[in-house]
Amino acid sequence: MNKELIIDSGTTEVVMALLAEKRLVELRRERKNNNYSVGDIYLGKIKKIISGLNAAFVDVGYEKDAFLHYLDLGSQVNSLNKYTKLAMAGKTKVLPMDTFHPEKEIEKTGKITEVLTSNQPVLVQIAKEPISTKGPRITSEISLAGRYLVLVPFSDRISVSQKIQDAAEKNRLKRLVQSIKPKNFGVIIRTVAEGKMVADLDADLNNLVSKWYGIAEKLTQAKPPRIILGEINRSSAMLRDLLNESFNNIHVNNPQVFEELRDYIKTIAPEKTDILKLYKGREPIFEHFGIEKQIKGSFGKVVSIKSGAYLVIEHTEALHVIDVNSGQRISSENTQEANALDVNIEAAAEIARQLRLRDMGGIIVVDFIDMVQAANRRKLYEKMKEELAKDRAKHNVLPPSKFGLVQITRQRVRTETSVETLEKCPACDGSGKIKPSIILTDEIESNLRYLIREQMEPSLTLRVHPFVHAYLTKGVVSIQRKWFMKYKRWIKVYPSTSYHFLEYRFFNKLDDEIKL
Repeated sequence: MNKELIIDSGTTEVVMALLAEKRLVELRRERKNNNYSVGDIYLGKIKKIISGLNAAFVDVGYEKDAFLHYLDLGSQVNSLNKYTKLAMAGKTKVLPMDTFHPEKEIEKTGKITEVLTSNQPVLVQIAKEPISTKGPRITSEISLAGRYLVLVPFSDRISVSQKIQDAAEKNRLKRLVQSIKPKNFGVIIRTVAEGKMVADLDADLNNLVSKWYGIAEKLTQAKPPRIILGEINRSSAMLRDLLNESFNNIHVNNPQVFEELRDYIKTIAPEKTDILKLYKGREPIFEHFGIEKQIKGSFGKVVSIKSGAYLVIEHTEALHVIDVNSGQRISSENTQEANALDVNIEAAAEIARQLRLRDMGGIIVVDFIDMVQAANRRKLYEKMKEELAKDRAKHNVLPPSKFGLVQITRQRVRTETSVETLEKCPACDGSGKIKPSIILTDEIESNLRYLIREQMEPSLTLRVHPFVHAYLTKGVVSIQRKWFMKYKRWIKVYPSTSYHFLEYRFFNKLDDEIKL
């Protein structure tokens, strides 16, 4: 499969689009100052223990206390707490993991009051990002993810990804990891480790062990709440989890991010360095690769499918509801049952894509078109499972119910991706009253004059709707040329199809938008 990753790096956020066969399948946004991402490790302090919930609220520095349930402590939490205490006292340099004596495992049916006390410092990891009014969900079962392996301190267990089907390969990987694994460390072997040699696994394991000892050093004299280890940025995390032979190109429009990713790719897959490319085009990177148009067509309430069928997607606080409609997708040659099956099969693929694209989590209920034959319902169920198998998030799908509903649960670890697709009226700007379009050029020039003469901007780029672009740039003596003669400065004017008719924006020489 042909895969491409397009990265749009702006001043405040990085937006990543994953394309499969030129079709958008994942969209991720990462704010550049984003803390409390999944995988971040914090030294927190127990604020309150709620015995009725068998849980504790932990101060990790966020405005809302993080939630830690007893079942998220991990069986080796006593060993972690002991090691954390020693590390904070500065004694880990003489206490390597291979000489550390683990504590007894806690019982699965125990009480949190037997393990934690108020004001106790605890080392925790973000399991779910803050969502809505809730603080982060955390775990004290620390794990460090690498390219091929996941390191789990205070465990001696070796497990293999269920996606590796070959029993012989599973045994081979287990034997290799057993031969190189340090004492008191557990290891989870990831899917991408399939077929790899011991040198690759050993290098990855050593890197993770070094990272763990780096955590121990940062704990010395540390006071909670404090971040101990930040997860790598999401663009690098996506490469770590997805990069394989099917990747063809990675395009990024920011030189700094380009260098960061190149250095990261050199460490995890040096042979893939050539697929990373720095985009230097004039138009926005998402417009150049046709992503902007796909976003507008994929995030609305109504999502069209090629054949004429469409989905209606509603989001509520409790669950997501998807309704499948045949629209114009009716073949007179087929029976009603056959038409329903065709539409449902096609809709299943689009629904699986929508779950990944919007990062929808929790409960999803799909109302497919009713089918009478049990064999057809089984076909739909198998198709749904096949499409969801491409999803990296944990999920579960049930067979169609007697009402024809398919129920899906999908892991929720971060806020759902939402894109506003409804555009403002180009005439009234959503107010119900129109602004005279005849004064548009006067308004643009007024702002232009201010930026040149008052703000002393050395270089300016103006982006406008294509119709306005033609109006400003065409003709023997165009308005653009008149500006040049008047202000002794050439103003670059580019068209943008995503802008409404009266929309315009100025950008500086770094291609950062100038807010007016």
